[in-house]
Amino acid sequence: MLIIDCHCHAGRGDGLTGPWDTDAPLKPYLAWADEAGIERTVLFAAFHSDYAVANRQVAQLVHQQPERFYGFAFVHAQRDRGRVLDMVRTAVEQYGFVGIKLHRYDARISREVCDVARAFRLPVLYDVVGEISVVDLLATQYPDVNFIIPHLGSFSDDWRAQTGLIDYLVRCPNIYTDTSGVRRFDILERAVARAGAGKFLFGSDGPWLHPGVELSKIKALHLTPADAQKVLAGNLLQLIGRVRQEVSGGVARRVSVAAEPLANEWRDPWLTT
Repeated sequence: MLIIDCHCHAGRGDGLTGPWDTDAPLKPYLAWADEAGIERTVLFAAFHSDYAVANRQVAQLVHQQPERFYGFAFVHAQRDRGRVLDMVRTAVEQYGFVGIKLHRYDARISREVCDVARAFRLPVLYDVVGEISVVDLLATQYPDVNFIIPHLGSFSDDWRAQTGLIDYLVRCPNIYTDTSGVRRFDILERAVARAGAGKFLFGSDGPWLHPGVELSKIKALHLTPADAQKVLAGNLLQLIGRVRQEVSGGVARRVSVAAEPLANEWRDPWLTT
């Protein structure tokens, strides 16, 4: 049975805040993945101050073993404002990447990112850091873009976010999740039972989490062979199978770029303090 890890960082960051922006070495990860029987892996960069540079690092790794790796383009929704289309065009047309990755730790997702994803029919893996309310907006504003919300909505075991995301998985055809870093097995089990195996992708958040350990959670779900194949590979292959390798020159006119940088803090006009 083919197993694809949909969530692995690779390459060097240019910070020293923590492992996430310092270094994501592939060598130990690959040894663990081989031992676990994981044949392919989606790679995206470690946190970086310039994702164009970081994506080139990942592209080199993918190019060295194209039969082993897929690439996702990491973007910063605010710092890369106005150049997301160019970055993603390079990633897809030159590097052969098949998705977009961004993180709420950097900035909230923007229309610009979603418009570019729509143009290339790319799945978007967006870590919402527990802020699941945006999923409702993404599902309704961009029903033709597929979004993967990793960690069942929260790497930090926010059970409120994780249980809340289950409802979006059930209701919204274009919302998916990955299993990386989900430690509350009872919630994962409940989520799969309610939303179905078709909404889940196996991921490890390597190289910092052991892919074999993460894979054991999928085995512990005791899925049918057909459902297990969906989670372990089929769902990802279906999502990346829609990708356009190039788009027309007029696509830029359909990409919304905010005139000014958007505020990074959460704001609600109906709540005043």
